This record gives sequence, structure tokens and C-alpha cells, in this order.
Amino acid sequence: MHRATKIVSTIGPASSDLDTLTRMIKAGVDVVRLNFSHGSAQDHIDRANLVRQAAENCGREIAIMADLQGPKIRVGKFENGKIQLEAGQKFTLDAACAIGNEERVGLDYKELPRDLRPADVLLLNDGLIVLVVDKVVGSAIHTTVRIGGELSNNKGINREGGGLSAPALTAKDMEDIKTAMALRADYVAVSFPKSATDMVMARQLANIAGEAHTHKPLMIAKIERAEAIPALQEILDASDGIMVARGDLAVEVGNAAVPALQKRMIRMARASNKLAITATQMMESMIFNAVPTRAEVSDVANAVLDGTDAVMTSAETASGKYPVETVATMAAVCMEAEKSEVVKLDADFMNVTFTRIDQSIAYGALFTAHHLKVKAIVALTESGSTALWMSRHNIDIPIIALTPSVATERKASLYRNVKTLELAQSTDREEVLKAAENLLVEKGLAKHGDTIVMTWGEPMGQVGGTNALKIMKIGEY
Repeated sequence: MHRATKIVSTIGPASSDLDTLTRMIKAGVDVVRLNFSHGSAQDHIDRANLVRQAAENCGREIAIMADLQGPKIRVGKFENGKIQLEAGQKFTLDAACAIGNEERVGLDYKELPRDLRPADVLLLNDGLIVLVVDKVVGSAIHTTVRIGGELSNNKGINREGGGLSAPALTAKDMEDIKTAMALRADYVAVSFPKSATDMVMARQLANIAGEAHTHKPLMIAKIERAEAIPALQEILDASDGIMVARGDLAVEVGNAAVPALQKRMIRMARASNKLAITATQMMESMIFNAVPTRAEVSDVANAVLDGTDAVMTSAETASGKYPVETVATMAAVCMEAEKSEVVKLDADFMNVTFTRIDQSIAYGALFTAHHLKVKAIVALTESGSTALWMSRHNIDIPIIALTPSVATERKASLYRNVKTLELAQSTDREEVLKAAENLLVEKGLAKHGDTIVMTWGEPMGQVGGTNALKIMKIGEY
């Protein structure tokens, strides 16, 4: 059965062998995420090569996403690896401290003291530990523990409400972008952007680094800072998509605010013809268990019903015990949720103004396919733009993008409800349409006598400019 919602899976120690990765792709992975917070440049290159090999084994193309670490602000190391904090205890975060103990610990972000004022609330270890700032003296932040717990090496620090000045792109990120382009990552995910400027800079760096490899990636903004929320539209405009990164975002804005923000962000992304990925703890219990909780199943299903392009796994597939089972379960939940989606194309188009011919063709194909109940919508596309525009609207008919570009085939694997296949194109229209028909039949996507809607650009063989739509029966050519 056709699954509209895509699956992004992080790979790591539990999934970095060819057999496991091949089984994960067969179970439903569409995009593989390489987490640049861990591992060396060579580790990522080796894993990217493994991904390409596994995809080839499965007879399909999938995308690779390079996820930059960003300015993760962390405590330093403790002499015994960890300490126990108690409520009411005094504790100091000191940028000048080399090794931590029960009274103080160092910081990897030395500028943190200048960002803080008395009464600021610091959330450590994803909000499990809460400190209140008493005073800042030089390099030392003196605090009182409000909520205690175990604090171990290198745990993250957030400020409640956001407002930390750390730049989105660190020196490490700039080097990692070069690595990402060397392995021809299809997507680059930028951590902690605060504005459109952060995304513009990341894109420029990626394009420059990609020149030697004749490669340009698509850029994903990870929305995880409180400051990114009021700037969401400008960040969307400067990006190709967003990731609803619910972990750090929840720490900064509060857990209760995240579900409504998730729906708003996905809605805005679709309205802006951008992509949306929903991430963090979607199947968290499957790190250790072979089945998810009912709450996790509902979480994934709700993201699907929100209209997300993709749902994502992190530790579940990177270091968990059941990476293949996690993907298979997530795929099953997505397909079940999609059965209850409501198609409202007529209402969607009531207030839409078409300003471009290719966009008008894309929307016309959707409208026609919906009312004629055709077997598939087929877009002959070089860049993938037509398929992307179509995928911004819910329709219970699969969209099939046929492209001569392997790069487009990989990138479009993240688009909701779009299946991509490689098809060589030429200037001979009849030859291309016949080849498209044969490919659909060969792949089992249509059979003789089925009605489809097909779009393309004329004259054939040129990049851009979809301007033709045809309703046709398989077997006409």
C-alpha cells in the first residue's frame, strides 16, 4: 500500500551495518539522518557510503540528511563522572573551572555568564534539573537548585524563555558543512537558528562547499529556540523546510506549549510550500521495548493528521535494540492514520491566486484527479517543484514524480505523498510519454485501462516550465 507520510531515521551504532540498514529501508525508511553531534568526518562519509549501498540493494534512492550539532551549551566534566544535586543546594557553573565536583562545574560555552541575570532559570539535562541564578560574578554563575537530580558529564543547558546569544553556526558546523557536501548530503539541518540570517549564511556556506562537487542541498531549519517562534515566517522563507525539534524547544518554551506550536508550524510550512519534519521521542520506549506505548502511537498519528511531511526517529534507531521494528511500527501507524484524513481540495483552492503557469498546472492536476478519482497523478519533472506544490495539499491519490535527475529523486523522497522514480527524458514527447506508461506498469503503480493525470513542460527536455496537463488512459501510447 502507498504511504504518504515519510520516515526519517537516524543511524548510529545499532544501525551502521549493511544488513540492518537494508532491512530498515525495506521496512520504510525514506531519509537517513547523520547526526553530526557524534562521530568523525570519516565516520559520516563511511555511513553515507553504506546508505547508498543499502539503497541500491533495495532498488531505490533515499535521501541523506546531515544534521549539524549547533551551539549545544553544556556543563563540563566531573571528577567522578556525575554528582547528585538536592533542592535548596547552592551550585556554581564556572567557565574557569577545569574539572567539576559537588559544588561547581565548568562550561563549554565560556560566554554563558554574560547572558544571565539574577532570577534567570536554567534547565539542565532536558529540563530534569532546574537552577535559579542568584548572581553572576566574573566567570561564575552562582545558583540555587530548585529541582535536583543526577547531573553527569556534558549535559545540556537551556535558559527558560530562551535568549542565549550563542551563534547558530559554530566553527565545527562550518567544517561539518564541508564534510556534508563531500558526501553529497541531500539535506542539511541547521540547529538552533534564530533568524533568516542564520539560514541564509548556512545556505551560502553549503553552496560554496558544494561547488567542487556540483551539488546544492536543501536546507532544513530546526526550530528549537524560543526566539525562532516570532521569526518563524522569515525563517521559513529562507529555508526549504523546518524540523519541529520538540526536545530543546520544549525546554525553552515549556512542554505544554509544544503541541499547539507543532500544529501551527506544520500549517505554516504547508502554506509556504515548505517541508515539515516532526521529531523527538516519537517512539522513545522502543529504544528498549519491541512495542511502543499507546501514547507514542497517538503522537505519531497526530503528527500525520497535522500534515507533517515526515516523522523522525533518533535514539530509537541510532542506539536502540529494535531499529527495524521501530521503522516498521512507525510506517504502520502512519498508514492507519492516513486512512482518516479529510480531503478538502475545493475549500483549499477557494482563496488561492495562481501567479505562475507551472503552479496553476500543479493545482489543476490535483483538482482534476480528485474529481475524476484517477489512479495516480504523474509529474514529469526535472527540479521536483511541481511535485512539491502538489504535495502541500491532502489528496488520497498518490503523486508520482518521474525525473531524470538522481539528486531530485533523492530530495523528493521527503515530500509527503510523493513517490519518485528515475525516467530519462528527451525532446521526443511521444517517446517520453510511452516510457512513462511502461515504467508505471512495470512498477505496479498502474495497469492498462487505468486513468491518470500527467503533467510536463513543453518543449520537452528543458528544465523548468511545467505547462501541460493531460488526462489519459494507460495503453494510449
